[in-house]
Amino acid sequence: MSRIGKMPIPLPTGVTANIDGSHIVVKGPRGELARTFHPDMIVGEEAGILHVTRPTEQKMHKQLHGLSRALLANMVTGVSAGFQRVLNIEGVGYRAEVQGNDLVLNVGFSHPVRFEPPTGIKFSVDKTGRIVTIEGSDKEVLGELAAKIRRVRPPEPYKGKGILYAGERIRRKAGKAGKAKK
Repeated sequence: MSRIGKMPIPLPTGVTANIDGSHIVVKGPRGELARTFHPDMIVGEEAGILHVTRPTEQKMHKQLHGLSRALLANMVTGVSAGFQRVLNIEGVGYRAEVQGNDLVLNVGFSHPVRFEPPTGIKFSVDKTGRIVTIEGSDKEVLGELAAKIRRVRPPEPYKGKGILYAGERIRRKAGKAGKAKK
């Protein structure tokens, strides 16, 4: 039995789940998320607790069991508490700012790079312009957007300049000056 798949998903107060076969809609204080799961996975609710079960012990069903439960748990967490991802900007002259709803990055290009947020996503930047916080209820969309922003200027190993996730460590290289002499 899947350790993750067999765990129950408690619904916090103010969160409701509407199960219509394999299509599930979860509503909460931070919005509404909908997803269609694999038709073989069985999702049920009893007394404010969601359960995901699988019909057989086939390899595919075992794989889908844990995945379906994790996706459903992320939906519940997203509409109740939400998710956030923090990016740090390192480098002389590198900064970010929010103009309207858009995120504008100045990271060494001849032009600023602008990101328009998808629905349900909000940008915020600290007053130094070095820490970008992305908040939203859909974990999948949030992670993809954070990865796209990081891809604009990934951190380089010589000076450590670029956009990196909070807590991410970059392996530094010595460069030409650190080369051993023969």
